[in-house]
Amino acid sequence: MADESSSGSRIGSRGKRRKQPSKGHRAMTVAAWSVAGLVLVGGSGLGYVYFKLNGNLQGVDINSALGTDRPENVDNGSMDILVLGSDSRAGANAEYGADDGARSDTAMIVHVYEGHKKASVVSVPRDTLIERPACSDGNGRTVSGQKRAMFNTAYEVGGPACAVKTVEKMSGIRMDHYIEVDFTGFKKLIDKLGGVQITTSKPINDSKSHLNLEPGTHKLNGEQSLGLVRTRKSIGDGSDLGRIQLQQAFMKAFITQVKSIGLFSNPKKLLDVADTATKAITPDSELNSVTELMGFARGLGSLGAQDVHMITLPVEYDPVDPNRVIPIKSASQQVWTALKADLPIPASAVKDSAGDKGDAGTVVAGQ
Repeated sequence: MADESSSGSRIGSRGKRRKQPSKGHRAMTVAAWSVAGLVLVGGSGLGYVYFKLNGNLQGVDINSALGTDRPENVDNGSMDILVLGSDSRAGANAEYGADDGARSDTAMIVHVYEGHKKASVVSVPRDTLIERPACSDGNGRTVSGQKRAMFNTAYEVGGPACAVKTVEKMSGIRMDHYIEVDFTGFKKLIDKLGGVQITTSKPINDSKSHLNLEPGTHKLNGEQSLGLVRTRKSIGDGSDLGRIQLQQAFMKAFITQVKSIGLFSNPKKLLDVADTATKAITPDSELNSVTELMGFARGLGSLGAQDVHMITLPVEYDPVDPNRVIPIKSASQQVWTALKADLPIPASAVKDSAGDKGDAGTVVAGQ
């Protein structure tokens, strides 16, 4: 995995990093916000379209919930986004199991370098044991901190604001934006896009995710795509770390698909995708309108799959509980230090990590 760097002009008004605060599932969410923004750029010319799509957005005011106890607003031209997938089993997602409370099933910290020509993505395993800080849940309730808490419990006990607070404490980096997507929205988005084409190098037969694929080329619909990013037991060593690799490979295929289907030449499909995407995502309050998403998207429009460098947070298995992982302190600090300085993540940071071992990520390739 090669190191990457970038340079270029400053970000535009809504994408500009580090402005002072005003008011405010799964690996595919990174692609989901890209899709949402890109289609809005092309589909927002009509007033009706604007109000229809604007009405779909329901933002969360992270800035107000967190206040001033946050990392410094460093204006170096880069941008950091926490992209979160929730495993809530309520409502339309009930078919995936009993409702046992919403947790962040997948979390990715997306760092877009100055100039928006390159990006790095750091996946945080959901079972990572961390020190969860005390935080506000955004509804006036304070949630107590906890040592050796699983990372995904931050969302469970305190919602988006607590998830952001936890990431900021871990990394020392202020999150500029927050975006979330759910199971049902993801499936519908894939179907509206016409599916995602992938090639598998090994058979996948997973009873938990209900996915059965022979080696070869497949065009996955929404249900199959969701099954793929949920697959764990039948790929690699069966761990959640292997599933993250699989999700990252699928995400690259998704980004490639989005950029190749010619949405802008088909106004009806463009509107359908935009309508679905804006219903699927929950952004922070600074991206809670078509206009704001347009500005955000324009800054990301040049990113392709080849421009995105993906790693898993450097971790090792917990000596007390081998079913959990803990961050490798020195290696993790290399990651955060690099991103804070808007520099490439050094290869040495992941050299000894359990998170980037195995061949799960090679099972799936995009077209």
